[in-house]
Amino acid sequence: MRTFFVQTLGCKVNQYESRQLRQLLEHSGLVSAAEPSCADLAIVNTCCITHVASSKSRRSIRQAKNKNPNALVIVTGCLPAGQAHELGDLDRNCLIVENKEQLPVILNQILNARNKSHWHIHSSKPSNHSEIKDKSPAVQDKPPADPLEITVKTDTLGLLESYDGQCRAFLKVQDGCDAYCTYCIIPRIRKKVCNKSVKNILHEARSLIAAGHREIVLTGIFLGAYGQTTSRRRQWDCTRRDSLAEMVAQVADLPGLARLRLSSLEPADVTDRLLDVFRTYPAVVPHLHLPLQSGSGQILKKMARQYTIEQFVDVVQRTKAALDRPAITTDIIVGFPGETEADFQETIQLAQQSGFAKIHVFSFSPRQNTPAADFEPKVPAPIIRDRSSRLQALDRQLQAEFRRQFVGQSVEVIVESTRPPKGRCQRYFMVDLSGLPNADTLETGRLVRVILSE
Repeated sequence: MRTFFVQTLGCKVNQYESRQLRQLLEHSGLVSAAEPSCADLAIVNTCCITHVASSKSRRSIRQAKNKNPNALVIVTGCLPAGQAHELGDLDRNCLIVENKEQLPVILNQILNARNKSHWHIHSSKPSNHSEIKDKSPAVQDKPPADPLEITVKTDTLGLLESYDGQCRAFLKVQDGCDAYCTYCIIPRIRKKVCNKSVKNILHEARSLIAAGHREIVLTGIFLGAYGQTTSRRRQWDCTRRDSLAEMVAQVADLPGLARLRLSSLEPADVTDRLLDVFRTYPAVVPHLHLPLQSGSGQILKKMARQYTIEQFVDVVQRTKAALDRPAITTDIIVGFPGETEADFQETIQLAQQSGFAKIHVFSFSPRQNTPAADFEPKVPAPIIRDRSSRLQALDRQLQAEFRRQFVGQSVEVIVESTRPPKGRCQRYFMVDLSGLPNADTLETGRLVRVILSE
């Protein structure tokens, strides 16, 4: 066994964990293959947040197997952990890892046997695929004295040294969510809320900076719960309310870091201390991603979100007062069960009032094993499509209005692509660099200052 290929679906956390897998395999002497057809070992890191994500994951698994029937295919990630029954039609040569904590052990077994012509999978079950189930000890009810000593599970794969091939490096600092929004399957998959120690975060960030990454994105399943043992705010230790802000400050202060960006937060995560960190450290970019999900108070309650419309409006106002024209991006779900036209209009009005720099529009998709899958009344598909289209049109308008503020001004751009030359500025929107006199000589990862002409 000499080559491997890792296919990743889903969020920034999945992408980070795939990088850990790549690093482990490369350190073990394997070489990354350009295509699954050239790989002896194919790992598919799956997602199942929606039916579409599950479908894409299953398709990737089949493609990996079809492109190289002799390859060993390992299926890991959220799909086998939370919806393993959806994998029942796979052939027996796929290794399904339901508990990813066992993945390092499995990989070490494979690597120790790689001089053999084949690595055989034995299954005592009468199913059509081999399955590795969760055999980890039960989680203790009593939390440890220091929540920051609950390190993320994937630390066993090792801290990242590089995010090879990417300008922007993701750094996972938190895992797990037990908030149980009614539409979300994640608490059934990543329920244990845990944190990476500040020491390990700083060590990893220094390595990423040394590897040439100009921007680091701190990410987690529920990033705002950093420092806590639960995502349920009513149970939070108030003395650790600013654990996230204090950690961000330490990372932002590292020499050589050009940019530090945070992934998704909720309104209550944006404390006065966090805004103070944004103002104090130039590396922390003026960009906050605050998922709204719905501008209707009654729909938010049905979703079991942990904030009100009033709290969302307040944090947007405080953020705009504290920072210079911050980019506030968001997620909105259209067509949640019971959403009326009046509810949707409240969402439209709140989006206009907030002046979002970008709206990620999602059509509601019922997920098995979530309460919302059984909620009534269902919104008809044609209405969902119509509302999505209208919200997307508003998104295009708001994006243009936000970017127009910066015409004629100087911004810093990290080059992400050279054909055509382009990159993102601090406020996250993409900048076309093809008009620069030296556009043909720009290199990926370079930080350039430009004046926006249009």
